[in-house]
Amino acid sequence: MKRLLTLLFVALLGGQVFAQTGLTVGPPRVFFVSGSGQGQTQYVDVTNPSNDYTLELAVSLEDWAYSEYGDNILHASGSLPTSLAEWVSVSESFFSLGPGETKRLQVNVQVPLEAKYTAEIPVRTAMLFVTQMNPRIGEEKSGANIRLAVRTGIKLYHRFIGQQQADLEITNLRYINEATIGQYLELSYHVTGNVWLQGPVRIEYLNQQDRSKKTNEDLTFYAMPGDKRKQVIGVPEDLPAGDYTVSVFMFFGEENQVKAAEMDFTYEKPH
Repeated sequence: MKRLLTLLFVALLGGQVFAQTGLTVGPPRVFFVSGSGQGQTQYVDVTNPSNDYTLELAVSLEDWAYSEYGDNILHASGSLPTSLAEWVSVSESFFSLGPGETKRLQVNVQVPLEAKYTAEIPVRTAMLFVTQMNPRIGEEKSGANIRLAVRTGIKLYHRFIGQQQADLEITNLRYINEATIGQYLELSYHVTGNVWLQGPVRIEYLNQQDRSKKTNEDLTFYAMPGDKRKQVIGVPEDLPAGDYTVSVFMFFGEENQVKAAEMDFTYEKPH
């Protein structure tokens, strides 16, 4: 009987684990701060959580950027103006990990002497991938053989010493009610500072009739300088129908800065 063999390649970001084959890489984000002509080393741990399988691994770099809605869009190494890839070196490009073994990689960023801070490219980034080169064979209920492999990526960031101005502007907040996609808020913002930003987004709904208040569980946003982004915020399913004032707060920066926006809208329960 003929048996099918399929290669299943699973790409993960941020050090997540794929239970079948297994590979963890962390931390999910590594930050470098250095000046012209300076080098800086950080450390990344790679672990094989398998009990019985040796992993053959390779390290590679790619460029990346966020989409308008915050998805990671990958690009060839060195193809973006913000690419950090050419400044990065890793202590080992190929290595093996036995079952349960962990290896600590040295990741070095060497800033060229001629490289200077510019407002056009205030930070540089790259994605460091660790890829399994020896896929493990599994079998589906149908009898087909599947080779399972994992590629896990973490993000590298670099900024110059002394250049850190965290800021953003909320440019729009609107309520959308469409039969085909449901009801949600859409928050638009522009990162006007010169560093990467991350922080919580807090949403509060004030019922204009009885003055009761409901708060969403905080969301987390990540953004890069110059990004013009949109954040989709689901309306709570248990929110009663009525007229509301919604307030949105974005917290960011080392000094816990906050930007806020609010709007009035009428919420109708979905049919």
